[in-house]
Amino acid sequence: MAAAAAQQHRHPKRRRLFLSPSPSPSPTPTLVAPPLVTLADELLFLVLDRVAQADPRALKSFALASRACHAAESRHRRVVRPLRPDLLPAALARYPCATRLDLSLCARVPDAALASAVSSSCSALRAVDLSRSRGFGAAGVTALAASCPGLADLDLSNGVDLGDAAAAEVGRARGLRRLSLARWKPLTDMGLGCVAVVCTELRELSLKWCLGVSDLGIQLLALKCRKLTSLDLSYTMITKDSFPAIMKLPNLQELTLVGCIGIDDDALDSLDKECSKSLQVLDMSQCQNITDVGVSSILKSVPNLLELDLSYCCPVTPSMVRSFQKIPKLQTLKLEGCKFMAYALKAIGTSCVSLRELSLSKCSGVMDTELSLAVSRLKNLLKLDITCCRNITDVSLAAITSSCTSLISLRMESCSRVSSGALQLIGKHCSHLEELDLTDSDLDDEGLKALARCSKLSSLKIGICLKIGDEGLTHIGRSCPKLRDIDLYRCGGLSDDGIIQIAQGCPMLECINLSYCTEITDRSLISLSKCAKLNTLEIRGCPMITSTGLSEIAMGCRLLSKLDIKKCFEINDVGMLYLSQFSHSLRQINLSYCSVTDIGLLSLSSISGLQNMTIVHLAGITPNGLTATLMVCGCLTKVKVHEAFKSMMPAHMIKNVEARGCVFQWIDKPFKVEVEPCDVWKQQSQDVLVR
Repeated sequence: MAAAAAQQHRHPKRRRLFLSPSPSPSPTPTLVAPPLVTLADELLFLVLDRVAQADPRALKSFALASRACHAAESRHRRVVRPLRPDLLPAALARYPCATRLDLSLCARVPDAALASAVSSSCSALRAVDLSRSRGFGAAGVTALAASCPGLADLDLSNGVDLGDAAAAEVGRARGLRRLSLARWKPLTDMGLGCVAVVCTELRELSLKWCLGVSDLGIQLLALKCRKLTSLDLSYTMITKDSFPAIMKLPNLQELTLVGCIGIDDDALDSLDKECSKSLQVLDMSQCQNITDVGVSSILKSVPNLLELDLSYCCPVTPSMVRSFQKIPKLQTLKLEGCKFMAYALKAIGTSCVSLRELSLSKCSGVMDTELSLAVSRLKNLLKLDITCCRNITDVSLAAITSSCTSLISLRMESCSRVSSGALQLIGKHCSHLEELDLTDSDLDDEGLKALARCSKLSSLKIGICLKIGDEGLTHIGRSCPKLRDIDLYRCGGLSDDGIIQIAQGCPMLECINLSYCTEITDRSLISLSKCAKLNTLEIRGCPMITSTGLSEIAMGCRLLSKLDIKKCFEINDVGMLYLSQFSHSLRQINLSYCSVTDIGLLSLSSISGLQNMTIVHLAGITPNGLTATLMVCGCLTKVKVHEAFKSMMPAHMIKNVEARGCVFQWIDKPFKVEVEPCDVWKQQSQDVLVR
């Protein structure tokens, strides 16, 4: 009997996990939770998705709960993002069901690390991202292609040292659907040909900044990869010799030609009528050799175009705008930085009646009369960008708000001639707004009270609005619960009371900029610590904030990834210790002018994913402390440090850190503690603009 009892109690946990519930023989019935293994994976994965959405690190805790939880989490994970390349084999073995390998946290990935991935555990991988990694070559690409037979998505952007040999190995992945070779400057037609001949199933390809590719390679690509739907040839040297072949791709839907100086009016005029009925998106921004004549010519070839980008391209003339009638389905028109000739803007209203999005950012020649006439006919407009259109006044805004009542995005930064009274019209008539940018405007508290009617707002940028105060911000906090991003840069009239209202009323907040709001204190940060989804916090130039407030942020906002505390003079090592303990998602930090010493700086090395540090004018930092920190922080990709340290640090240490893929930016700026008042700073900025 004793032996039987001992055997019965030897594995109590296993019994509870695997035995199905049965009626209890005791008089008092007990509830037994259903075992984890009885749940279908689909249901369990839905639960884990919810858990990861709230806190990605919670999955690690779940996996440590039991063997069954460990196995379930292993089956659930689809994306592997190792911190260091030497962890790659273990990570792939741990997650055999992963379909995406993201190496963006690894600044340097040598060929040996990619070769170590050659195993059956990689057979499930469908996508690999090496866009931020260096150190690998043709051998590494060979190993990757061999180990991932089902590879369909490969991002090798920024491979500035990769060329034809590596491209030939890319061709081993015959099933590729999406490929990015952006910034492969040594790549020539020969390497591109190796890819084109083998990877005939390609749907999306980026050759941006591939300066060695000529018309010959592009023609071969167009001949072999007939299934292409998206092609990016920005800043390449293509000319009219290969342009017709590109435009005749039967399935091409998106073509990007940013900065292609070889594309001119002759190239655009060489196309046959309606030669590309499939093309829906065309980006010819910064093509400086194109005129309005060439634009008018190409539109006859793309009758089904939905989106056209001519930013910084050529002056906009009435005849060019009238040619837009050839593309009646056009929904998005971007003309940023263009010069409008007389009557051209007015013509947009009559020629583009189907427009949903119009960008006139930084355009010259935009006046009240023509803009008012244009928007009065664009009743279905959803997005409008008139940033830095400094000649428009209340007349234009009245026309916009009365005609375009369905707007979901309005960007009008630095429209300085629009009065505070006119800005109230936005809230009264455009209640569907989700994104609003009124940076550097005459907005006041009455305007914010009116904007509170826009309850769907998710992004609000009202930086350098010197007339707003806590009262106006209170209205926003009480009425806009969906707010995720708010920019209050240099709003000197704000105090803790207004920020507290935002924190309490906007629980979904992810990003807030309070830089140079000099009156806020730790009270604001304590209230913001309740916003669990906060990932970006900018509080530079807030001298009344201390480590007390920062510690609350660290404990409450576990998703914090970007932190700017430059010129927060009262933040010291205590704040760094809290960050090292709780902010494991931190990727970027600016510590300049803080009261941090070697102890605090070295504590940050425990944040394994930290990639970007700015540490200029830290009086408490010594060369030894800086050296120790840089040696321990293995994931750093960029460090800004004062030039004086360059001669004080061992040269071999600097080379060692650079060999890991980290880039040093040596800053030689004078020490400047004073923070100018917001109104003084704004006046100085306007004086510079006038000059």
